Order: sequence, then structure tokens, then C-alpha cells
Amino acid sequence: MVTATFRFYEELNAFLAPDRRGHEFACRCARAATTKHMIEALGVPHTEVELILLNGESVDFSVLLHDGDRVAVYPKFEALDVTPLLRVREQPLRVTRFVADAHLGGLAHLLRMTGFDTLYDNHFRDDEIERIAGEQGRIVLTRDRDLLKRRGVTHGCYVRALQSAQQLREVFDRLDLVRSARPFTLCMSCNEPLHPIAKALIEPTLPPRVRESYERFSTCDVCRRVFWEGSHWQRMRTMVDDLFA
Repeated sequence: MVTATFRFYEELNAFLAPDRRGHEFACRCARAATTKHMIEALGVPHTEVELILLNGESVDFSVLLHDGDRVAVYPKFEALDVTPLLRVREQPLRVTRFVADAHLGGLAHLLRMTGFDTLYDNHFRDDEIERIAGEQGRIVLTRDRDLLKRRGVTHGCYVRALQSAQQLREVFDRLDLVRSARPFTLCMSCNEPLHPIAKALIEPTLPPRVRESYERFSTCDVCRRVFWEGSHWQRMRTMVDDLFA
């Protein structure tokens, strides 16, 4: 039987049993167990892991464990430049886009508000999300650890917050989204691009108060809804400004 010593760092400890958090612990491993197999067996989804050090050397998920091995597992680094080290993924996704599970509809709409292509359907099954993520190169957003452990999910984010606005802040901070955000460029309902539309083209359909008060409008070619910078837009603008601050 192979026994290895593990140490998980920072927020990865939240996935562990309480008696294993914040310190080294020894664990018996299955025969021919890889680093990925054991990390997930201990409760940590592989998508949450950025770097694995095996006996002090950087390795990927496929390395087999041997008796006496020491494994250090790290999440995404915020302040430490680990560029010279081997990451567990060859490269980041070239385009930041998401697929959210059935419990994150509010977050999906807010990500669209900030300009991120985000697929969401509360009828999506886990196997559909896995397939979509693989075929379209999307980051999976979920509160289901088992979904992130699926083999076909290479990029994912376990969302810890419970409220949509807090979830948006969490995802922005963890994935450093501020620089690539394009607020108010996607329809929050259809996930399709918005484009400006001349007031004269839609004026007969506007409520009298809106027609008198606003001059700038945009529309979605799919749902045909028309948007203007009213009180709802102002509330969203405040949320976006807080993110960018």
C-alpha cells in the first residue's frame, strides 16, 4: 500500500475534512493512483488547482504516486509569480466565456451584463455542461464539486458565495476579469450582442415618459427588446462601477 503526505494551501483547505486543513497529513493511496485521483478523492476539484509540487518538483495531474511521496497543492496565485514553474494546464483559454449550472442563473445574467458570453439553462444536465465546456472552450461555473471533477471539464470555478452580486465579485476577483469586461454589450436574456438603434426607428413604440426623457437606445436582434439608461440601468451601472473600483 502506498502512503503519501499531502499539504493543501489557502482556499483549497475549504474542500478538505476539518482535521486535514492547514497542515500536512498522511494518506493511504489507491494502487496506481495519480495526483489527480488522490487530490479529488480528498475532496478538491482539479479545476481549483493551479500548481502541484511532488517532492519539491512541479508535476501535472497524470503522475503516479509512490510510497513516501510529499505532495503540495496550490490554488491560483494572487501575489506570487510562478510563471517559470510548470502549471497543471498547458495554457489558459484564449477567450473568457462561461457555462453556468442550474443554480447560478442570477450570476449568469450579471456576467452577461458585464459583457461575458455565458451560457445558462436551468435544464442543463451535468453531462451537457461537460460537453459544452469541452467543445466550446468554456469555463464551468458551479457550486457542485462533483461536476468540476468530471474528466472533460478542464477549466472551472467553484463558486462559494450564495448571493448573485457576491458571486459576481468573487468570480471577477478570482479570474481577474476587470481588464476584459465590456459592460452593457450583451443582452442579459439572450446572451447576444446589443447594438445602438436610432430613436426615430423605435419612437412610436416607446412609452411617453421614455420618449421624452431618453435619447440613447440599444436593442437585441434575437428578442427585439429595446433598452435605455433608466433607473434599472443606473443600478447596474453602480454595480459595475463598484467592480471596477
